[in-house]
Amino acid sequence: MGRFRRNKKGGSNNGKFGKRDNNHRGFHESWKDIEKENPRWESYYKELGLLSEEEFEVFKKSCQQTLPLTFRITGTRKHASEIRDIFEQKHLPNLTNLNIEGYEDYSPPKSLPWYPNHLGWQIDLPKGVIKKNPDYAKTQRFLVIETDVGNISRQEAVSMIPPLVLDVKPHHYVLDMCAAPGSKTSQLVEALHAEDKEPSGFVMANDSDYKRSHMLVHQVKRLNSANFIVVNHDAQMFPKMKLTPESQEYIKFDRVLCDVPCTGDATMRKNINVWTNWTPGNAIGLHPLQLNILNRGIQLLQRGGRLVYSTCSLNPIENEAVVAAALRQWGDQIRLVDCSDRLPGLKRVPGISNWKVFGKDMELREKGADDIHATVFPPTEEEAKNFNLDRCIRVYPHLQNTGGFFITVFEKIDKNSIGEKRKEQPDEEAEKKQKVDNNTSVNPVKKQRLPRDANEEPFNFLDPANEQLQKCWEFYGFDDKFDRTCTLVRNATGDPIRTIYYVAPVVKNVIQTNETRLKLVHSGVKLFVAQKSEHTCPWRLQNESLSIIKKHISKERVFECNLDVLLILLQEGFPNINGIKEKELDVEFIKQIESTDEGCCLINVVRKNPNEEALFLPLWKGKSNFNLMVSKQETFELLYRIYGIETEKQSQAKVVQEEPESQGKETPIQEAAETAAENPSEPIENAEPAEPKKSTEPVQSAQ
Repeated sequence: MGRFRRNKKGGSNNGKFGKRDNNHRGFHESWKDIEKENPRWESYYKELGLLSEEEFEVFKKSCQQTLPLTFRITGTRKHASEIRDIFEQKHLPNLTNLNIEGYEDYSPPKSLPWYPNHLGWQIDLPKGVIKKNPDYAKTQRFLVIETDVGNISRQEAVSMIPPLVLDVKPHHYVLDMCAAPGSKTSQLVEALHAEDKEPSGFVMANDSDYKRSHMLVHQVKRLNSANFIVVNHDAQMFPKMKLTPESQEYIKFDRVLCDVPCTGDATMRKNINVWTNWTPGNAIGLHPLQLNILNRGIQLLQRGGRLVYSTCSLNPIENEAVVAAALRQWGDQIRLVDCSDRLPGLKRVPGISNWKVFGKDMELREKGADDIHATVFPPTEEEAKNFNLDRCIRVYPHLQNTGGFFITVFEKIDKNSIGEKRKEQPDEEAEKKQKVDNNTSVNPVKKQRLPRDANEEPFNFLDPANEQLQKCWEFYGFDDKFDRTCTLVRNATGDPIRTIYYVAPVVKNVIQTNETRLKLVHSGVKLFVAQKSEHTCPWRLQNESLSIIKKHISKERVFECNLDVLLILLQEGFPNINGIKEKELDVEFIKQIESTDEGCCLINVVRKNPNEEALFLPLWKGKSNFNLMVSKQETFELLYRIYGIETEKQSQAKVVQEEPESQGKETPIQEAAETAAENPSEPIENAEPAEPKKSTEPVQSAQ
């Protein structure tokens, strides 16, 4: 979400559990001492009359309380159901009937009644309390690990609503205009991949702040989507794009999310500075920006498509006034969608059609006032009948112990539904008047301090006949159905030196066709990473792309193994092949792995329960050892999810057994090499694989 300088939903902890809760007592003094009162805010909202006097007191009291912790479970249907079942069966029973000091009305975690398939959850405690309470220790550890590997996303409950009502399908072209920090963007990407087959659409996430556009990469990158693009533009002037160089038509998006910069006055439960910083002038100042972004979003929207406009503010100047102005400007080309039948269980209030307007001095203003934009004022009685502003959704904090939010769903009316294409629509006079950023510089002018692993190198696509790619195609046995034109590197020379990425065909077209129009920040998943090897293919397959390539590689590099062998691979680093052979844990697997060439291969682990997702993991096979190439966090997650083995933060990921003297010269690849952060100053492609460290300390577990 492109942010005005304010505290808005999404937080700054990148979705991590257990970080500092600035709202909770006992933390940073400057926050602790802030009084949760603002006479002007209280007077303003009482004068607006959105709530009765009695209900307003309940509303205010709710705003003064710390926000509960909420999260959602992500992934494919089978995978998400498995994580949910673990939480419900192994954790939920231990979190009932607890006596927690200061929270006498404590209730156990509950699923959000409106979130599909019981995959959204709420714990009515501040995260600072959860972190310190011993009864929540195991659950806290579970949430941390599952968040680290991307199975759980910590997100404010009301923030989950806009992507749900946007209703994204796998074939949609989706634009998130103000995307950072990326929690809603993650939902959009998940919806795009909701079906088993690879999607034909894409999600383009934009943010006007260069540094924040890099930060949102970390939020969504864990979803491993080749159909995802991050760009850096002013949303008000988002550039036009073509899908192919020869096309005379511009891309129109099927779905657009306008979660615009706002005052964030509905976030005061977690952003405590709102209490001191709120003024009536904030909303007045942001109104033109919000309207400009919404108008640009509508211009970019495909006929028959949907756009969601949302804010974390309750001020009608930022909400209904913006919506009404757009409806007035676009006339019969757009309409509001009635979502009253969507998300059953969500307590909401209809939008309003009349409101008072106050100036920065808190004095009442009438239409025609010189210091107030004309679009800030409510619609006329005749306009109100046609606008249907009651179809807007208002969510108040006291209704379901949440933050506040405003959501509206627009539909662009399709007058010519038959044969309609994504193209520039000539009847949109407003677009002709809108200033559009069509000739932008690829590199931003102002440099900012970026995350350590941020990559600012260009996107250079590789020729499928490239010598290094040919080695990969042959070694892994890629079939002809795999699009070999979609590989790229991120360096100035355009040569495959360290990492080769893969993007979906539609994304390749967007990047290649619009290189001079788009300020590209990120796209692609790691497909191959260089590995110094004298006897094997010098490129390793990467976890990020396994779901994409598993149907396209030769069965000669894929081996099926059982859960007994997997347990050894998770607990031991570089186990000896003969050692496992002697244990006769999986005779057929050992027979196959012994006869294969050294290098990267894949294992398919079939689970006993047909409702549980099979595991597809990368394995490095050496002369006499092999090693499972998953990160420390993934190792811990698999140990608990499959075997019920609990670990601690300080636990060692794997135990490396003493090697026989005859194998002392062998230096197999390190277990976590493929998860190392990209850093141009550290050319790991030229580094020798380090010798495994010796240890006799077992993986910690609680029986």
